[in-house]
Amino acid sequence: MSDINCIKHLRNNKGLPITKIQHTLNINWRTVKKYADEEQLPTTKISPKKGMMHDENWGEIVSDWLFEDSKLRRKERRTKKKLFQELQELGFKGSYRTLGYFVQDWNNTHHHEKEKGFELSQSILNP
Repeated sequence: MSDINCIKHLRNNKGLPITKIQHTLNINWRTVKKYADEEQLPTTKISPKKGMMHDENWGEIVSDWLFEDSKLRRKERRTKKKLFQELQELGFKGSYRTLGYFVQDWNNTHHHEKEKGFELSQSILNP
């Protein structure tokens, strides 16, 4: 996407010809022509999540648990091993690794919520 923005900038703002942009960025001429003169930008395709955690609603259970645990102190939160044992008691047929991937993905997507609390506390302490 940054290459596309660079091509559009060089063409529209700098007024460079397509061949000059091609040689500068070392990109195919057709690619430069396509992005420099067309108004349409490519869209990123977001595929829906698949698998046991998403299809059978195990992910919702784990997400709820992780959200509840995020309000607790770090030492009081469930570990992945504890989450896995509790899921098995409910009839979970997946593996520990499946749960680990889901927890890692959940932590990556919900990381910004943790940072807001820290920034808020810093702004309160240091006006």
